[in-house]
Amino acid sequence: MEFQSVNKLLEKSFKEHWDRPALSNYNGITLSYRDIAKRIALIHLGFEQCGLQRGDKVALCSRNQVNWGVCFLAALTYGAVPVPILHEFKPANIEYLVNHCDAKALFVDDVIWEGLSELQMPGLHVVAQMNTLRYFYAKDATMTEVRDRLFSTFNRMYPDDYHPEHLNFYEDSADDLAVINYTSGTSGFSKGVMLPYRSLYTNIVFATHTAEPQMDCNSEMVAMLPSAHMYGMMFEFLFEMTIGAHVHFLTRVPSPKIIMNAFQSIHPDVIIAVPLIIEKVYKMQLKPVVEKTRGYLRIPILGKSIQKKIRTGLIDAFGGRFEEVILGGAPFNPEVEAFFRTIKFPFTVGYGMTECGPIITYEKWNKTRKGSCGRAIPGCEIRVDSPNPAKIPGEVQVKGGNVFLGYYKNRAATKESFTNDGWFKTGDMGVIDSDGYLYLRGRSKCMILGPSGQNIYPEELEACINNFSYVVDSLVIEDGGGLTALIVPDYPQGALDGLDREQLGAHLIGYLPEINRILPAYAQIRKIELMPEDFERTPKKSIKRYLYQRGK
Repeated sequence: MEFQSVNKLLEKSFKEHWDRPALSNYNGITLSYRDIAKRIALIHLGFEQCGLQRGDKVALCSRNQVNWGVCFLAALTYGAVPVPILHEFKPANIEYLVNHCDAKALFVDDVIWEGLSELQMPGLHVVAQMNTLRYFYAKDATMTEVRDRLFSTFNRMYPDDYHPEHLNFYEDSADDLAVINYTSGTSGFSKGVMLPYRSLYTNIVFATHTAEPQMDCNSEMVAMLPSAHMYGMMFEFLFEMTIGAHVHFLTRVPSPKIIMNAFQSIHPDVIIAVPLIIEKVYKMQLKPVVEKTRGYLRIPILGKSIQKKIRTGLIDAFGGRFEEVILGGAPFNPEVEAFFRTIKFPFTVGYGMTECGPIITYEKWNKTRKGSCGRAIPGCEIRVDSPNPAKIPGEVQVKGGNVFLGYYKNRAATKESFTNDGWFKTGDMGVIDSDGYLYLRGRSKCMILGPSGQNIYPEELEACINNFSYVVDSLVIEDGGGLTALIVPDYPQGALDGLDREQLGAHLIGYLPEINRILPAYAQIRKIELMPEDFERTPKKSIKRYLYQRGK
């Protein structure tokens, strides 16, 4: 596909949608495209007068909020390189990442700044409060002077207000570095993924023409995923800014209740989510109904009527206006997927990685296939490194405009991530059918070799275990030559049902024979261990598996 400047797409969108709402804090302030443009111009002026150069790094660390979006766009459209950092990281990790990316400026929430120290980040020239742009720290007095006269300088430059014709965003090229996005993945080592503008453009084109053709400047989007992660950043924020849509940030850590309330009041046109959200809705609200009506569901006419009622209620709960729910970031539980397909709920499962900005495969909800995560998006190719890709799982490999440049200051990891003929090695295992539909089997690094050489993918075993009552989540690990299932119990639900912690623990451990009856002989679980609290997770809510490995 022919590349177009991402910043010029943004410029065009801002000019065309000048007075339309752009970014809102849920139950808070709303900024129009005009408001954002003026704030961007003000920040650009500050960048220029402080000596920030094109290509310099600008770190951002805050919860989801409108000014996170403003500061991200200000850095991008100036030609600097925004570096989003998850606000939930510990202070030492934030300081490490700010130093590692060579950031010259840091925009940060005041609550986060309380745990940081400029002494630990000597490369920074300035630290600004995300909402007010006031300085927490400036390296020299000149920068403080710039800040103090910034508003008066801006007003002198634009005495008759700031207008669309004043917009002139940096014109990027395909291989220019656009964003550095840090991901801990499941290996435990943060790597700075260098995404070029062609990666952002490939994802924007996909969202515009393939995934979300129904979205336009009248569309509403609820942003509930972390904007510091590429999945949320791209499809709940950046793409929407290129079409003039309205984004509503959930500014607090979104609980299922907050999310569902937001859907009810905003009525989003498309819902971007991780499977965990849908699985919780199924487990807490739908599964009890399904179990009570299981006998009736088998009766042809009555069963169809019950399914339709469940589907209608679910669609209304999600706002009633959306065309589809797009799931990504983690595997989807097969039982939940099968139920949602049975009732014809409009959802689809995509597949991506930060290194691809992020999307790799997708298919519309009414065209996709059970267990599949879709087909390669336009501008991207996939292959499975296997002697028989349709039947024998192999590593999924990717090539195309969406693929990253490499890992920042890590040539060894970059080299290791590509094949000799230039394909990106995802580390995920899968098979691909004759029509190009990809079916993931698990992470190659997570694969466990069975007693007779069988490949055991723990994600498949966990999906089975997670279907049992009172299981919040599980992790299957290799433990002294056997398999152990670590389970996070649903203690609150157990208490509601009259079970104390000891009784609930005994109940869960008692599942072992039933679990093993479902699993193949070579993948039997030897024992169950109960976790005192939830697993540690990555930004996209995947379990940090490496923390729990024990080995043979």
